[in-house]
Amino acid sequence: MSPRVRAVVEPTGIVVLSCVVAFGLRAAVADVSWLAADKFFYLVPSLSIGLLLAYYLRRARAGDDMYIRRIAGVDAIEEAVGRSTEMGRPVLYVTGIEDIQNIQTLASLLVLGDVAEMTAEYDTELKVANFFPMTMVVAEEIVRQAYANVGRPDAHRPENVMFISSEQFAFAAGVNGLMLRDRPATNIFLGRFFAESLILAETGFVTGAIQIAGTAEVTQLPFFVAACDYTLIGEELYAVSAYMTREPRLVAMLKSGDVLKAVTIVVIAFGALWSTVQHLAGNRDAFDLAKFLLP
Repeated sequence: MSPRVRAVVEPTGIVVLSCVVAFGLRAAVADVSWLAADKFFYLVPSLSIGLLLAYYLRRARAGDDMYIRRIAGVDAIEEAVGRSTEMGRPVLYVTGIEDIQNIQTLASLLVLGDVAEMTAEYDTELKVANFFPMTMVVAEEIVRQAYANVGRPDAHRPENVMFISSEQFAFAAGVNGLMLRDRPATNIFLGRFFAESLILAETGFVTGAIQIAGTAEVTQLPFFVAACDYTLIGEELYAVSAYMTREPRLVAMLKSGDVLKAVTIVVIAFGALWSTVQHLAGNRDAFDLAKFLLP
């Protein structure tokens, strides 16, 4: 049935065309649905993560010895702090050049607490350089708590947790000046770094310090590898705190992530093999695994 067009003359003399659709109207009724079938795939990993976290958290709290791959750079941190103690020179810790919301900065701050406890136990001066004021505030509280945890709250010096600058190369210049003046025996660069990474690492190399660096920025890893004694590559940065403290929640997160990555690799390999076999067999109407997994 086609719509009818009607002309209406307004009092002002303007002719208005209105379209009247001669179709019957019916009420729209929503169907009850407890589960969106096309979103089912997103439910599977969510439930899997929850179950894995619960499983590994229970094991960690029960005291089960769960294997975590040895990370040479982490093992070297205590040795480097000991060297600073023997030489009577400070430890310099740089938290990267991102704000507190960045995951790499958060990972760096977690490790800072462990390093601060070591320096407090060894009575070694710790200096922390920060790129943002908010990062400095959080870092100062972490260091304060670490000194309190080992029973030496009076040894904490708030002025050693410094805000340098929020400008990239001004920050690099400030940290370089700190290294050249104070001559720290250990430099630890953990967090997110960009073009300043080589400048910092080269300056630390010139001063003769032991340098431990870690970042998830792939483009900056070659510079750290070239100029530092130890480098944490990619996701090793996120595993450091769990490796050092064996805190149950951190260990559970680490182990759960490893299992999910292994499952993902298997699914990708199976999907690639399935698609290849079906293509070689000329079966173009075969079951599309990718469309099933990602509707």
